[in-house]
Amino acid sequence: MTAALIGLPLLGATLLLLGGRRTNTWGHFLAVAMSASSFFVGVALYIQMLGRSAEERAVGQHLFDWIAVGTFNVPFGLHLDQLSMCFVLLITGVGTLIHIYSIGYMEHDPNRRRFFAYLNLFVAAMLLLVLADNYLLLYVGWEGVGLASYLLISFWQHKPSAAVAGKKAFIVNRVGDVGLSLAVMLMFTTLGTVTFQGVADAAGQGPSLKITLIGFALLLAACGKSAQFPLQSWLLDAMEGPTPVSALIHAATMVTAGVYLIIRAHAIFDLSQDARTAVVVIGAITLLLGAFIGTAKDDIKKGLAGSTMSQIGYMILAAGLGPVGYVFAIFHLLTHGLFKAGLFLGAGSVMHGMHDDVNMRHYGALRTSMKITYATFGLGFLAIIGIPPFAGFWSKDEIISAAFGQNYLVGLATLIGAGVTAFYMTRMMAMTFFGESRWEDGVHPHESSTVMTAPMMILAVGSVFGGLLLKFVGDIEAWLEPVTGVAHPTHPISAAVLIPVTLLVVASGAGYAWTKYAQRPVPVVAPTDVSILTRAARADAYGDAINEAVFMRPGLHLTRALTWFDAKGIDGTIGGVSAAIGGLSARARRLQNGYTRSYALTMLGGAALIAFVLLLARL
Repeated sequence: MTAALIGLPLLGATLLLLGGRRTNTWGHFLAVAMSASSFFVGVALYIQMLGRSAEERAVGQHLFDWIAVGTFNVPFGLHLDQLSMCFVLLITGVGTLIHIYSIGYMEHDPNRRRFFAYLNLFVAAMLLLVLADNYLLLYVGWEGVGLASYLLISFWQHKPSAAVAGKKAFIVNRVGDVGLSLAVMLMFTTLGTVTFQGVADAAGQGPSLKITLIGFALLLAACGKSAQFPLQSWLLDAMEGPTPVSALIHAATMVTAGVYLIIRAHAIFDLSQDARTAVVVIGAITLLLGAFIGTAKDDIKKGLAGSTMSQIGYMILAAGLGPVGYVFAIFHLLTHGLFKAGLFLGAGSVMHGMHDDVNMRHYGALRTSMKITYATFGLGFLAIIGIPPFAGFWSKDEIISAAFGQNYLVGLATLIGAGVTAFYMTRMMAMTFFGESRWEDGVHPHESSTVMTAPMMILAVGSVFGGLLLKFVGDIEAWLEPVTGVAHPTHPISAAVLIPVTLLVVASGAGYAWTKYAQRPVPVVAPTDVSILTRAARADAYGDAINEAVFMRPGLHLTRALTWFDAKGIDGTIGGVSAAIGGLSARARRLQNGYTRSYALTMLGGAALIAFVLLLARL
């Protein structure tokens, strides 16, 4: 039954891609049905899991022997436990809502059937990633997610910006994929296995240096897939894809894969303090960097993309805290999946009503003409900034508390991030829904159709109650403890102090943004006389410029030098030798003139020369 989770959306993708235009009229319904069926299978498996004791909830399914070469034996097997179940329900549940939303959003696209095939493929690949029982099979799902993201980000490839964005995402992720491939190879050469259980059992006997190297390689992989520093540059450009793609990538699938990988490999990170420290540092840098970028974006989707970088940074940081943070990383991942999907779908609804304009400086006062979008987006806004009792409060505050328990500097980074999050999200709310209208001529905002607003309302309910349900009803800590273990963090700052301080920081960030963007006129054209920090944030913290200076330009010059050396050095040498031999042959060929007297004279000369040499030798 576990295989059906992957098989259903994979079957949908296959039928739509091979069925061609014959499926155009009903293909989107098939894709939704396949994703929804996978969700219902997941719910059934979840209910079955609840009926077993905590130690017996994990189930495996061996499908066939995949690779057997010498001592390298890898099965094609699936593993469903409490950790993977969290992802199964998130991927299929939120993914199905995004499928439904896409029916309305992509209604007039001539390639809608192909778009839905790619959505099904994306869901299937992500499910394979989280259900694999070994790192090599996980790698197959990992690459499948990369392929699907490339196809979806560049879906509107008639736009050069979309085509470039797809290639950029693909290439940057290949850098991270090198880390995962190296990690898998090191696991086999060091521990003799690549299965999850085998690696967990043997890690304690492995050399500490190699265990640390495996941890660093896994972190590199996570940085690529989850858009963490320094491999974050692709995520902002990925907004060139249709908005449902952004919601799927940012909330339920691709960017969560790195968090899953680190926590699934916790047996490695538990043994290496250096690797865990690196994870914390990367998470802290990215949560601040993403929040900083979000403060100056006028493109509503790119503002949310910076937010995703920041929120995933929180999760990565929590995962780096070890057993005290694993559960909180997954907790925030689940709540983030609900409210971030709602925010992206809300942004898509706004764009839909504003003739696909993404510039928030052209919005304003939309709360009156798009009331459902305003309400659902507003609930997601309250959830992401961490206002109690909304979802983000319960998960993000746990990370902030655990961070202070480990290190005051790390805790301070999470606290600052919360304040900046409140600033850029309040800025987004104010520029979009409040103030005076700044609509361009001919634009008449209107609410989206029911097929689009219904998923938004469901996700808004999750934004309100998701954290409460996971913490107090689902008891997320007890649920994950058999897989990740749970270590209760120390609390140098009591919750009675830390929570009010956090809320004060959040209120300060929100209040400043409200004063600046809701109570003052917003210029339709972005001002150019801005601070150096604002210019840096608009330029994505110069991530592309740095990549170009550090990697692209030196690589370009190296390629040119190698091309010159190949043309002048290698080809020149070979050409020179060839020309020399050709010239010598041409001159030697003159001796073969076909005249007998010439040959006789040559033989006579040769005999005379031999006689002369012999005479000299006798003397």
